[in-house]
Amino acid sequence: MLESDNSMNLSFNKAHELIKKSEDIKIYTHIDCDGVTAGAILSSMLDRLEKDHEIEFISLDKIDDLKAENEVTIFSDLGSGQDLTEFCTSASKTLILDHHPPIRKIGHSMNGELVELNPHFHNIDGSYEISGGGMSYLLARTFGFQDLSWMGVLSAVGDMQNSFNGKMVGLNHGILNESIKHQLVESKNDLAIYGRQTRPIFVALSYFGDVNLPITNNKTECLLLLNKLDIPTKNGRKHRSLCDLSVEEKGRLFSELVRMLSLEVPSKYVKYVPKLISGDSYEFLEEEKYSPLRDASEFSTAVNACGRHNHHKVALNVLKGDRGAGLDEMEHLALGHRRYLAQKMNWIRGDDRIIPLNNIQYFEGSEIKSEVIGTIAGMILSYGDWRKPIIGFTPIGEDKEGIKVSLRCSRLLAYNGIHFGNLIRKVAKKVGGTGGGHSVACGAYIPEGSTDKFLNLFDESLKGLI
Repeated sequence: MLESDNSMNLSFNKAHELIKKSEDIKIYTHIDCDGVTAGAILSSMLDRLEKDHEIEFISLDKIDDLKAENEVTIFSDLGSGQDLTEFCTSASKTLILDHHPPIRKIGHSMNGELVELNPHFHNIDGSYEISGGGMSYLLARTFGFQDLSWMGVLSAVGDMQNSFNGKMVGLNHGILNESIKHQLVESKNDLAIYGRQTRPIFVALSYFGDVNLPITNNKTECLLLLNKLDIPTKNGRKHRSLCDLSVEEKGRLFSELVRMLSLEVPSKYVKYVPKLISGDSYEFLEEEKYSPLRDASEFSTAVNACGRHNHHKVALNVLKGDRGAGLDEMEHLALGHRRYLAQKMNWIRGDDRIIPLNNIQYFEGSEIKSEVIGTIAGMILSYGDWRKPIIGFTPIGEDKEGIKVSLRCSRLLAYNGIHFGNLIRKVAKKVGGTGGGHSVACGAYIPEGSTDKFLNLFDESLKGLI
């Protein structure tokens, strides 16, 4: 059951009435998995309500250029952290469904009509208790569309809201329970190894974790480990995936990973090791087994692949039910995405581009698209020093001045109390930029020419913490 306070329910009632009375609606939504899925929830809702609508996928730096041209404008997974004074005119009607920290107070008066729904107004943390897609689902739920709850789960996973606790909490947990009740999702505790449905277990294991182990990026060592644990890697001629392993086999692998990791990390981190290795997994029961859409983590990666390469409509169509040409195109884009990532990873490693400082490490990624610099940073972490967060820089591009900054770090640092999203916001502000995000994955936009100052300030701010 979903529990929210009365003031939040009243705000959703206002949004419900605004949608109910409108016939011409424009949705602006973010380009990542959470944003694209949030847009799919709203578009599905409006389709069922037979409301004319358009949807456009935008990055945060585009908001200043927008003008209200429709009867109602919805901002999903963005809007709360942006100044909309110029956008909101006396004739505009604007609805914001966001989970990022707001710059306005609840009930803030603007020109025209503004309804802003944000969990932070109700003492609910939007970084792990509910996603942008979750907020969009709560609106769809007021119209009785609880069968869209699975997309609320996907949004939360895509936004890494379960990464810190290893499970859904807060309103996310309520949305998950509704999905389970409607037999759309199955949740179970499992090994936190990516590629649960599609990767051979020895391949998936080679990419496990951000702490360097003997098996890291070494498929031969993974095969030897699985053989030692008496875990077959094939069913006849077919390679086994994580989803094929028995509970007993997973138990043996879990124990061995705990042993290996505990030998590699300082003693103060050992107590957190089990949280790195296991967590809740989410399967979409209406998707075929071994499909990249069956597992929430793999589905979210496929959506991100489309978004990062400006094919948001492909992901939108799949989310809204296209399992034909749309799914084929999504899988083709995902393949191209993996090739692009591999190429850029080799470029960074081949040229030894990771530069260590006292408390951080960074790389200049001018040849990497700004949309994927964060993904690359996360992947390259296992090649650097996991004890330090890694930061990637690249130009924003598309005729926009400025530098995109992305940071990724081991969850062990976050478990030890460092919230890099809060830290990057403060440092970016000092150099004339903006930033924010999660404890283990965050980013910023900073002015050109400010990278050295940014790095020095960030490095200094971590003195004594790392």
